[in-house]
Amino acid sequence: MKAVHFGAGNIGRGFVGLLLHEAGIELVFADVSEGLISALQQADSYTVHQVGENPKDTVVDGFRAVNSAQDPQTLTEEIASADIVTTAVGVHILKFVAPAIAAGLAARPAGSSRVAVMACENAINGTDVLEEEIRKNYEGDDLDEKAFFSNTAVDRIVPAQAADAGLDVTVEEFYEWAVDRTPFGGDEPDVPGITWVDDLAPYIERKLFTLNTGHATTAWLGWAAGIEKISDAIADPSVLETVEAVLAETSALLVAKHGFDEATQRAYKEKILKRFTNAALPDTVERVGRGPIRKLSRHDRVIAPAAELAERGMSAEALVCGSLAAALRFTPEGDPEVTQLQEILAGSDADAATTEITGLASDHPLYPSVREAVVARMAEVAGS
Repeated sequence: MKAVHFGAGNIGRGFVGLLLHEAGIELVFADVSEGLISALQQADSYTVHQVGENPKDTVVDGFRAVNSAQDPQTLTEEIASADIVTTAVGVHILKFVAPAIAAGLAARPAGSSRVAVMACENAINGTDVLEEEIRKNYEGDDLDEKAFFSNTAVDRIVPAQAADAGLDVTVEEFYEWAVDRTPFGGDEPDVPGITWVDDLAPYIERKLFTLNTGHATTAWLGWAAGIEKISDAIADPSVLETVEAVLAETSALLVAKHGFDEATQRAYKEKILKRFTNAALPDTVERVGRGPIRKLSRHDRVIAPAAELAERGMSAEALVCGSLAAALRFTPEGDPEVTQLQEILAGSDADAATTEITGLASDHPLYPSVREAVVARMAEVAGS
């Protein structure tokens, strides 16, 4: 089998690419970064360093790399003979890689097996986004004969790497790659690292509303406390108390909505919190907390669970007064979304700011408490 993977960054090399390699699948990386692709083309291998209670090193070799900006013809040929196409580029970048995927699919010989296309992004139903963009760019009416699309949920903490790491990647021990098996029609590829599921939605939301919500909240609170590393932030009693309160709310939602067993969800939450304490991962609060505009959007890790809790008449106080309030006060330098968020708070009225930041309608049951948190932060900005 052969896979073309878009995104040769840390997650691409240290997670998706690693698991494809370990499954014995021929691996081709595609990326627009000239320096990164050049380094991969010149390298015989790289090493993934797993850190935690069971550290180990895994050598990844036998791969190829294509510059998708400079060598589109080779990329088209690689996709035309692939069995799997995956991405780890960021959901907002999918529209830029879709034309290349569409061209490769169109070049597949008639009668060849269909390609499994899977977006491995930190987003809900990222493959649906990718499929829509591919269909916009596909020339012909035979796309469904050339490919099928399966949503995934991915979970592995891959921090910013040391400046001298080269192509090597340091990752945490834990990972989960859940894939919707239904589009495969019973013919799933043998990738030991994949968990095949019949209903992906609970897995996506469990991960988003536990790992991502808890991680971001830890980062925003840690930054406010003047703490640099995630592992040190979660060790701070006041930070831990708020994060636990936040995850108690999201856990209550997951149990009520998806029927997770309370003990199972509690164990999952504790596992997540333990992952944050891994001091061997050099993860910083600035890296984890960056991008607050996206993370406070309507269907992401804070507002989405808080809104559903409010709709059910359940408490979302910790999400609003802990997560949201801390995000509004997160102001490290060098993040364009931080700058944009503070400009909204400084230049809009309360209702406009609340709607623009969160996407909530004014008649939503969560709106009053969110607006109150926005007003409080606007007063601080005005007084600074």
